[in-house]
Amino acid sequence: MYSKMEINWQCRLFDALSAYELYAIIRLRNEVFVVEQNCVYQDADNKDPLCYHLCGWDNENLVAYARLVPPGISYSEPSIGRIVSSPLYRKHGAGRALVAKAMELCVLNFDKKSIKIGAQLYLKKFYESFGFSQCGEMYLEDGIPHTTMLYEE
Repeated sequence: MYSKMEINWQCRLFDALSAYELYAIIRLRNEVFVVEQNCVYQDADNKDPLCYHLCGWDNENLVAYARLVPPGISYSEPSIGRIVSSPLYRKHGAGRALVAKAMELCVLNFDKKSIKIGAQLYLKKFYESFGFSQCGEMYLEDGIPHTTMLYEE
């Protein structure tokens, strides 16, 4: 159904997000991370105001989202977090397009050649396909197995 969609990418600092955009971001993050993954956690972690927010839109629908975290906030390297795609758009390449765009913009915005992420363990092979390598042990975050991964150009 969505295989021919054109994703309109927008990357903005927190203060430049409209109320509509911020609501769509929070709604998608809650839909997937809280409801779908059945994980009660504090999503508002005080990092959002410090980050770039990458949104992929299909008309008025938020298809995919990632938070680009400057170096020194989560890790010494820049980071990509809250990587999420809408359940309605999965299996059509939105997640893959999101990670590729987020990596490109991380390098561009932070002028660094490395990116560190905290990845859900079941997505390890997905991130390895982008050149990330596991650089830490498995750990539990909000009851979900994660691992730290690093990309270096």
